[in-house]
Amino acid sequence: MKNYSTTIKWTARIMTMAFAALISIFAMDVFGEGYGFWQTILALFMHLIPTFFIILVLVFSWKWELVGGIIFPLLGLAYIILAWGKFALVAYLFISGPLFILGILYTIGWYLKKSGKA
Repeated sequence: MKNYSTTIKWTARIMTMAFAALISIFAMDVFGEGYGFWQTILALFMHLIPTFFIILVLVFSWKWELVGGIIFPLLGLAYIILAWGKFALVAYLFISGPLFILGILYTIGWYLKKSGKA
């Protein structure tokens, strides 16, 4: 059971880092907008706010898995609500799907830790 809980714990953490890297790629579109240097820096910072938030949640979830178990699904739901009707269904699955999976992984990790099975 120890290997199982370790696998869940590290899968959640690595998947969170990979998701942060993935959504960071979307910020690269600011380089093709023709802005000046400072406008590009500002636009890049604005586009990276979701990445910073994901990393912040990761920092707290590293120690307290329930934080990730609650916040990641809420972020997925918020994305669906705020972006509804703007994109094809695959876009919602691409962004919200991993967030829901992360929430499940962190919740399982929290449960295993709480029940003493970790």
